[in-house]
Amino acid sequence: MLDLKDVYFFVQVVDRGGFTSAGEVLRLPKSTLSHRVKELEASLGVRLINRTSRQFAMTEVGQEFYQYAMNLLRSAEVAEEAMRQRLAEPSGVIRVTTAAEIAQFALRHVLPTFLSENPKVKIVETATDRLVDIVGEGFDLAIRGHTGQLQDSNLIQHPLAKAPWYLFAGPEYLERMSVPAEPEDLMTHSLIGMVSKGPLQWHLQGPDKRTVTVPIDPRFQSNSLISLKEAACANIGIAALPGYICQTELKAGALRQILPQWIAADARITALIPYRIGLLPAVRTMVDYLAVVLPKVTAFDRG
Repeated sequence: MLDLKDVYFFVQVVDRGGFTSAGEVLRLPKSTLSHRVKELEASLGVRLINRTSRQFAMTEVGQEFYQYAMNLLRSAEVAEEAMRQRLAEPSGVIRVTTAAEIAQFALRHVLPTFLSENPKVKIVETATDRLVDIVGEGFDLAIRGHTGQLQDSNLIQHPLAKAPWYLFAGPEYLERMSVPAEPEDLMTHSLIGMVSKGPLQWHLQGPDKRTVTVPIDPRFQSNSLISLKEAACANIGIAALPGYICQTELKAGALRQILPQWIAADARITALIPYRIGLLPAVRTMVDYLAVVLPKVTAFDRG
């Protein structure tokens, strides 16, 4: 493999008409340049320059190699400039994965706006509830909602926004069954909950930091937050849902919040990035952007 610096020194020597003139321009000793060109000749296995005390001349092979050397240096300059442009202006394709609900309710306006502000960036979004192998499947970024800590030590974690869950029910249901006044009252109500492998229960956190665990026997279960919200709007019962996905229904009167001083889950949205050399600067730009914008999207307006 050729040393690009040796190629550069060879071109400078040829362009300046000798080692002395090139050394003056490069501020290097003549002996250093002569040594580096000899190293290049040894690497190629040919003589590029005929050296005598009276004249400086390229060999026939040297003349041919000079053209290749010029093309090589131009390509290196183009590559360097392209990388500098990437640092100056985000560009390239970002492959991002997230849950369907986050894509629909948190990112649907955010990502198009980001693209409008960064015209050289492209995004390929995969919305799925499957737990994706980010590194193995070649994703640049994952955006995940979660409670508690994420344990994957092979990924860089960037907190983006809080997305707490609250309790909601349809107005007709509350007219039939009355509005719960305390968390303990929930045990006499029809409940709507996420499918879970473990015990079905809600851990409610009150304003005085009091925690109440409510075991639930859901009348309807689903792994889709959209389905849970639709069931609550259909007056089937009380559901625990992220506040930000219920804003439209609250304003329209299709849902009402109950026990407003209690949080059903202290959830958060976090960006996960693989540990990887050569990560696109655009990915870091996008994460910084999301950290500013998403808290505004997920902020819960109680009306």
